[in-house]
Amino acid sequence: MQITKLGLQLPTDPRWVNLAEIELGEILTDHAYCEQKAATSCITLIQAYPDRTELVEEVAPIVTEEWGHFRMVLAEMKKRGLQLGRQRKDEYVNQLLGFQIKGQPRAQALLDKLLICAMIEARSCERFRLLSLYCTEEDLRGWYHKFMVAEAGHYRLFLDLAELYFGKEKTQRRWKECLEFEAAIMENLVPRGDRMH
Repeated sequence: MQITKLGLQLPTDPRWVNLAEIELGEILTDHAYCEQKAATSCITLIQAYPDRTELVEEVAPIVTEEWGHFRMVLAEMKKRGLQLGRQRKDEYVNQLLGFQIKGQPRAQALLDKLLICAMIEARSCERFRLLSLYCTEEDLRGWYHKFMVAEAGHYRLFLDLAELYFGKEKTQRRWKECLEFEAAIMENLVPRGDRMH
């Protein structure tokens, strides 16, 4: 999965992988909580929009998949004799939430919610790709490749749902704004090896 296919405007420096490997227990902890929060976000979407049949049907399996990923990370940590640490503040996601237009009607707010989900999945996919290519441990490269493939599918699903409900033109126009907003966040965030984002 190339960054151009994801639309991301600012690639992660591949040397981030070296930082992540130095603090493997920390990056795995953060990864675990990212998967947990992804499952929770999907549940929240379903609760907020139960009338959107396609959304409910398409997002429900992702809840199961993301929770399965959480358990996969826990198993990997156990295998390495590592314990799950405490959840940390996700500065990237918190800033990305600022992209949402405040005070919109519920129906219109869905577009930004779907695009933020797509954005998080796209950046996660890009980071997992780097880990799958540059990790020094061969087993971890294959392990991260599975996450990359899953995140790519989720990214596309959220964009497809946005286009279904809001049309391709409106979705792509807002998505372009989202990509620009995310690039500005990435430009100002200090790269950290203990964070997935």
